[in-house]
Amino acid sequence: MRILVLFAHPLETSFLATLHTGIIETLRLRQHEIDDLDLYAENFNPVMSRQTYANYLDIVANRTQAAPYVERLLAAEAMVLISPVWHDGFPAILKGFFDCVFLPGVSFKIEKGRYSPMLLNIKRVGAVCTYGAKRSHTIAMGDPQRRFVKGNLGVQTSAAGRSDFIGLYDMDGATPQQRAHYLTRVTRAFSMW
Repeated sequence: MRILVLFAHPLETSFLATLHTGIIETLRLRQHEIDDLDLYAENFNPVMSRQTYANYLDIVANRTQAAPYVERLLAAEAMVLISPVWHDGFPAILKGFFDCVFLPGVSFKIEKGRYSPMLLNIKRVGAVCTYGAKRSHTIAMGDPQRRFVKGNLGVQTSAAGRSDFIGLYDMDGATPQQRAHYLTRVTRAFSMW
């Protein structure tokens, strides 16, 4: 299976970078073809320009800014997100990826007022996210990242019911043992893909 891995952390020595490396290794051991998209390393521009917004509903013109990323998304059969959660949201670079690449005519279409998903090439979605906040706070906020992965991405793909979300809450307070346990949990989950 061809898997697009979206990695969104600026520091190559971070715990998430360790998770990223482990997930890539695990998926390769399972004989998957990996398209490793490190948004920071590739200097992805997350800003939706004025012109891109003006062309948003023009299905031919709206792909110009993001054409290489659109091609990678459309070539994928599965997608994995690896990201921190900052200020109760994804980093701007990852949010910008969804804004600038998940375009009308790419991830969805609207005809006669009806929404239809278009990323039917994606059969499975997974996400690994670390939170600074405790789980109780995140749940009180509605855990928007989990909802986005399980709901929004599931609606735009054919991955409905095939989405994994593995969160590490209270990352800043996690002990080395808790981090090791989380790493084992993540590796185990992706070893079943």
